[in-house]
Amino acid sequence: MTAAHRHAPELRAAAQHLTALARTGSLPRRRVLSGASAATAAVLAFAVNLPVAGAAGAAELDAGRLTADPFTLGVASGDPRPDGVFLWTRLAPDPYVPDSGLPRERVAVSWEVARDAGFARIVARGEATAHPEFHHSVHVDVRGLDADRVYWFRFRTGTWISPAGRTRTAPASGALVNRLRFAAVSCQAYHDGYFTAFRHLADEDLDVVFHLGDYLYEYAVSATGGARAYTDRTLPAVFNRETVTLDDYRLRYALFKSDPDLIAAHAAHPFVVTWDDHETENNYAGAIPENAVSPEEFLLRRAASYRAYWENQPLAPLMAPTGPDVVLYRRLGYGRLAQFDVLDTRQYRSDQAYGDGWQVPGPKSEDPSRTLTGETQERWLLDGWKSSAATWNVVPQQVTFARRRTAPTAGYKLSMDSWDGYPASRQRLLDGVEAAGLANLMVLSGDVHTGHAYDIKKDWDDPDSRTLGTEIVATSITSGKNGRDRPADWDTFMAANPHMKFYSGRRGYVTVELGLTRARADFRTVDVVTSPGGAVKTAASFVTEAGSPGLSPA
Repeated sequence: MTAAHRHAPELRAAAQHLTALARTGSLPRRRVLSGASAATAAVLAFAVNLPVAGAAGAAELDAGRLTADPFTLGVASGDPRPDGVFLWTRLAPDPYVPDSGLPRERVAVSWEVARDAGFARIVARGEATAHPEFHHSVHVDVRGLDADRVYWFRFRTGTWISPAGRTRTAPASGALVNRLRFAAVSCQAYHDGYFTAFRHLADEDLDVVFHLGDYLYEYAVSATGGARAYTDRTLPAVFNRETVTLDDYRLRYALFKSDPDLIAAHAAHPFVVTWDDHETENNYAGAIPENAVSPEEFLLRRAASYRAYWENQPLAPLMAPTGPDVVLYRRLGYGRLAQFDVLDTRQYRSDQAYGDGWQVPGPKSEDPSRTLTGETQERWLLDGWKSSAATWNVVPQQVTFARRRTAPTAGYKLSMDSWDGYPASRQRLLDGVEAAGLANLMVLSGDVHTGHAYDIKKDWDDPDSRTLGTEIVATSITSGKNGRDRPADWDTFMAANPHMKFYSGRRGYVTVELGLTRARADFRTVDVVTSPGGAVKTAASFVTEAGSPGLSPA
């Protein structure tokens, strides 16, 4: 049986019915394929038996019957606010089987938040329900906390207590904040190596971590873990295939999230997450898949991947997808110091021009109607900039924003999957930067498995033109395996792009410290990921002065 045929029959029938309605004109095809149809979303959600608030009528499991640790995937917190955070865990006593070792019964889970690591000073507690429809994931919206304060949290069910997590709330709106330190990470292909960078990240002094996408990879993972080359374990055969169905994606998250280094990073810091392509399928664009499958097949896959993503991330309970749709872009504030506008550049984009890949730009890619964000998200971002009073406006998103030519001469190619493939969409944002009078724009990017630092230029062809902001590109956690300090095309890319200030092919992450007068970015790289225990170092550091954008070596 092919991967496409593993979808539940009722889900397949629903998707085929909706596509048929679109073809007959009863339901506009454009709305179905854009993921904008409420009818599409509602029927798909119903068909997979995943109601928005869980099934209150499901039988309740006596948690005292749990004989194995259900907290094998750790704990996490996310989206810090001045008065609270979102807490997450998922019950999985046997994470590598489809039901995670639990019956289809709801489980009562208590939670508590404390001012101290020993939980002597409890400030908030409550009870949540782990619904089987949500794969026994738990999402808690904790409110009533103090602003800009460190807290510890944990969960309990039956006789089992989870590991403790550490989190931190955001400063109060309008508060004068002198310092904020965060990290940016992306691209963690399990089969390409160990998550050593996350172990080092857990030890950093950070307020928050931004994950810029490719948290999951859909590709098969062999019995020996690919490049990890395990000799002490054998992974189940369920991982040795591409993820397509809801069970596939759920199991793959179990594999990734059972990694001890990733568990440590989530326990140490709150995460703000957004997805890129591999959480669903490589280089998909909106409702257009990479491979030639029917529209209903891809709607099924997207609905499955989005559902599993929410189930396994510290996101708001009310952000649960409805079928193949979810609004993931959002805004977070850190006092008067920083505004973070988190984007989704995958769900609403136009198809890649010229068949994707690296291509010579032309009329198709430069069509002014093309968009990477969709019109609604673009307007939301531009309006947010107009009303921003923050010193720093930071945009965590997925793909390279600055122009990235392959050669310094005519005939150069650009990546059709990045903002270079959507130059009109990028120009509308740059016009918005100037219209809003933003003095300190910083774009955070991932995706390319290399670390970069860019000046964002008003005119890419004129190195002396005005600098409108900076871009910090986080390399991958593992994707691309070990890499090297200077990739083979280092000389060519540096010559072709004078606004590129740094280029490294090592794995790792970026830390950024924002202050009142300047920002500093440190590119932290590890020497090896195909074997455990790699050492971390600072490969390069750059600063940009407030009110005078442009990167200089620290």
